[in-house]
Amino acid sequence: MRHYMTVYLQYVEKILNNSDKLELKQISALRREILVQIGFMQHERLVHFLVVILIALAFFITMGLLLYFKSIGLLLLSLLLLLLLIPYIAHYYFLENTTQKFYILYNKLASLDDKADYPNTDKIKF
Repeated sequence: MRHYMTVYLQYVEKILNNSDKLELKQISALRREILVQIGFMQHERLVHFLVVILIALAFFITMGLLLYFKSIGLLLLSLLLLLLLIPYIAHYYFLENTTQKFYILYNKLASLDDKADYPNTDKIKF
């Protein structure tokens, strides 16, 4: 998913860099396309959020059990869960930030439309 989102983000940014050549019909079509893609990204983000929550919950439960039972098996399980949790948090962070970048790109496209009254998002840094 990371590769897909990165490539698609570059694709949309390339189109926006040549926005002076776009017609209103193309802008409207691209806006609809981006909304569909944002929906996919939001679903992916929700699924990964639930996975992160469940792994974090399992990690903290295992740590609590480890404090009570002092078992080497629980120690290994908690370390395994921690090793899973760290990359999941990093991936969720990427999903969250990339989805927000698409919100900004959508607003930029909407501002190209004569009828839209969106705020200027040019000064927002990624």
